[in-house]
Amino acid sequence: MKHLILIIHADLKQSTADLLHGLEEVDGFTFTNAEGHGSQSNNDLNLSDTDKVVGYVPRLRVDILLDDLKVEAVLRVFRQNNKSPQKLNFYWVTDVIDLGRF
Repeated sequence: MKHLILIIHADLKQSTADLLHGLEEVDGFTFTNAEGHGSQSNNDLNLSDTDKVVGYVPRLRVDILLDDLKVEAVLRVFRQNNKSPQKLNFYWVTDVIDLGRF
């Protein structure tokens, strides 16, 4: 089992939800508000004047648990649907050691 974490611009929330709902590889996902701080934020064309003054970029963290063999298929869909020429969306994948419900 893998944990795919995406960091995306907040404006992409609805389109990302629609994309994830359409993928048979994805059983569910979680959105969490995040604030992006970094040098790459200066190149973000989605920054409003308010964002520039406040000093951070409104982002979302998307957490998705996937079977090992499904990760690359999901990432491929995101790469193909990326509309940002600056490539400011970010991801990483970690192993899930344990998983359960209580």
